[in-house]
Amino acid sequence: MTNTPSPSKVHPVRNGIAIGTNFAAAVLLLTAGVISLFQGISAVANDNLFVVGAVYVYEFDTTTWGWIHIALGAVGIAIAIGMMMAASWARIAAILIAALSIIANFLWLPHYPLWSILIIALDIVVIWAVATWDSED
Repeated sequence: MTNTPSPSKVHPVRNGIAIGTNFAAAVLLLTAGVISLFQGISAVANDNLFVVGAVYVYEFDTTTWGWIHIALGAVGIAIAIGMMMAASWARIAAILIAALSIIANFLWLPHYPLWSILIIALDIVVIWAVATWDSED
């Protein structure tokens, strides 16, 4: 009777790639969280900095948007730290906070498009990296 080795023992490189992907997603989420935090602080500290268009459907005060970005950034940073510590809850939380961040930055797009596009791109990569990571490895 022969025992077949488990796939993770056959492919140690695959296990390393999975761990590397998780760490890379955590670093990207940490980066997006820090940028979002700075974006929020900038909106709260000096809301005269932003140029607001004449009519916008989702019209919040820039201070309100600043607090939304600060909250999303802080939660994103906490989740990224959880991912670095290999917490099992962090994968689902990372996808949820990245999706919320994409929505918030899409709505914030008319106020400051460059930061919004940067954070949306980082969040898309985070969702892809977390969703494709095989946790069984």
